[in-house]
Amino acid sequence: MAKERIFPEHLQPDALNDRGKGCMVEHLGIEFIEIGNNYLVATMPVDERTKQPLGLLHGGASVALAETLGSVGASICLNLQKQYAVGLEINTNHIKSATSGKVTGKATPIHIGKSTHVWSIETRNEDGQLVAVSRITMAILDRKS
Repeated sequence: MAKERIFPEHLQPDALNDRGKGCMVEHLGIEFIEIGNNYLVATMPVDERTKQPLGLLHGGASVALAETLGSVGASICLNLQKQYAVGLEINTNHIKSATSGKVTGKATPIHIGKSTHVWSIETRNEDGQLVAVSRITMAILDRKS
């Protein structure tokens, strides 16, 4: 997909972080850190909130990070007074384990259509190694008047 600007130029990560307060995004410690022309970046700690009993990053936490990035990416491409985005399908391949620090997810659009969006999310550890690859399909729904 082209690298032209798809997000509002004035939008800052703090505004996205404010949206996540009081829900799972805040509970998992997901924090948006960058908004590019056509990508979003967020981090998530690998700690007691996001690890499974063996001390590894929980696969569900990786999926939650990916779903957050894809959902927010789709949402900020829309006029939220007229439409909203909901997850239709997500898949994740877990490539490498993470046991500490933070992981960073980067979401980029593959397809932005009238009724669906498809987003690709790569999650990396602090050494830049690929931890997980996800793809999410978002349904774009019209608000009822």
